[in-house]
Amino acid sequence: MIDSFKALVVNKNDNFTVKVSELTLKDLPEGDVLVKVTYSSINYKDSLATIPNGNIVNSYPFVPGIDLAGVVVSSSDARFKEGDEVIATSYEIGVSHFGGYSEYARIPAQWIVPLPKGLTLKEAMIIGTAGFTAALSVQRLEENGVSPEKGKVLVTGATGGVGSFAVSILSTLGYQVEASTGKESEQAYLKNLGATSIVSRDEVFDGKIKALGKQKWAAAVDSVGGEPLASLLSQIQYGGSVAISGLTAGTKLPTTVFPFILRGVNLLGIDSVYCPMDIRLKVWERLATDFKPADLNEFIQQEVTLEQLPEVLPMLLKGQARGRTLVKL
Repeated sequence: MIDSFKALVVNKNDNFTVKVSELTLKDLPEGDVLVKVTYSSINYKDSLATIPNGNIVNSYPFVPGIDLAGVVVSSSDARFKEGDEVIATSYEIGVSHFGGYSEYARIPAQWIVPLPKGLTLKEAMIIGTAGFTAALSVQRLEENGVSPEKGKVLVTGATGGVGSFAVSILSTLGYQVEASTGKESEQAYLKNLGATSIVSRDEVFDGKIKALGKQKWAAAVDSVGGEPLASLLSQIQYGGSVAISGLTAGTKLPTTVFPFILRGVNLLGIDSVYCPMDIRLKVWERLATDFKPADLNEFIQQEVTLEQLPEVLPMLLKGQARGRTLVKL
């Protein structure tokens, strides 16, 4: 019998608080499957969920954490049984449904992925939403005709979670990867992940956006958006593609139609939140097989506990994170 358990609770009464509290199973939202959480991770959205004006959480008190992996305690859905190892990411988890920063979570069965053979629960959370988004990006590029012999592939925001995994996955598949970052101190990290060369942010966007620029890259995985994306699109080779999943440089895209109608460039939107389950299962299977990096531990910046989260979560908002931060429950 589970009397109580610990969770990171965000509350907004007279004061805004982020602290570890004791909960009971009655505090959890409805769901088909009760999971004993083993690991979670930190994503940009999780950091936003723990600040007053983050525009992520609508009702309080709330438990953030958009990723979780653990073991099924009980299930009213025939697809899962006690003892099954499972992954749950995205959908409403950590946004409007209590998330992974909790020793127990109750999740709708339709949001759950069985842990693929070839991955441990810890490895699944090293990957998490960031790695899944990168993998989905690479798969979409492949589906649109991108292959290693077509030329170099650029990864922007390369030291972030999505960027780091994109560099590694593309390298594992035999691509020549150019990694773009503004952090000169992280060049060795990116080379270890498989980047063949490092390019500065200025080489992608120097402050001026041309309708059409020199054709440099066969494709790109972009987690930046904004003006840098507009500049990047003008430098993609004929018939190439850009997979976009982020907006750290802004939501406006001041481009022209020329890359699309004169060079046949494809702009591929990547949504890892409501990605259909059949595609989700396929991508996770690839993350356990041909997409899987040789050493997932290379992505871990640090491993923290629930009690450390209030201090660690702001790091992503300050641009101090690299790779992945793992949360051990």
